[in-house]
Amino acid sequence: MAFLRPTRLEDAIGALGSGGPSGAGWVVVAGATDHYPARVGRAPVEDVLDVTAIGGLRGAAAVDGGWRIGALTTWTDLVEADLPPLFDALRAAALAVGGQQIQARATVVGNVCNASPAADGMPNLLALDALVELASVRGPRRVPIGEFVTGNRRTVRAADELVTGLFIPAPLDGATVRSAFEKLGSRAYLVISIAMVAAVVEVGADGLIARARVAVGACSEVAQRLTALEADLVGLRAHASTAGVARAAHVAALSPIDDVRGSAAYRRDAALTLVRRALEQVLG
Repeated sequence: MAFLRPTRLEDAIGALGSGGPSGAGWVVVAGATDHYPARVGRAPVEDVLDVTAIGGLRGAAAVDGGWRIGALTTWTDLVEADLPPLFDALRAAALAVGGQQIQARATVVGNVCNASPAADGMPNLLALDALVELASVRGPRRVPIGEFVTGNRRTVRAADELVTGLFIPAPLDGATVRSAFEKLGSRAYLVISIAMVAAVVEVGADGLIARARVAVGACSEVAQRLTALEADLVGLRAHASTAGVARAAHVAALSPIDDVRGSAAYRRDAALTLVRRALEQVLG
């Protein structure tokens, strides 16, 4: 294997464009909290590109039109950043990702690129309408996060591309924004989700719901937005009782599986309960 730790973004992009010494492409790591544990007991053979020394890719802050989360921003960085209530749900997810050592090492972008169906960041970023920023020798591009992850451990990132960050667009002017995250596991922490839900609601000055985004994770190969529920919520009074609008039909499109953590039927029922709980939080 080869190991490269560049200090400049252009060098990292150039290395990715070269295909690596083996010609099989580079494995990009930052926190590497999934990469190395998955290889315990066997010799590493992949060409590894460690991006942790590249400057300017760490931190979460306001930019024109919204906020940017750099590719090296850890979950701890996110929790400690000066961010508005729009990010409360993502913060809650950050505190549920592993233990404190993992939170201080693992990155938000790495959680996305790893593309696990149970990635705690995904439903939150879907509800935030996040855009994934990529760079290559061909130039930069942005991809909606719902289009970036295409399946279990699969994304649209090309072999010569590096994810440089996430862009979160600003909410509607004058709207009061609330967000919530609900996670179900066999225990409170250090556990893979059975089901999880993120909700972001924008409430107008008239007290009515102007926009709603609700996403469910760990109940399909890829986290899913509940677009029919979102449409049904718009125009309703922002009150905890409005959470009752969520019905079984709204989660019917989910495709949960049976595994050691729960049956498909249990996951679907749990997802609906979590949706209602999340909406009660943001509408109460």
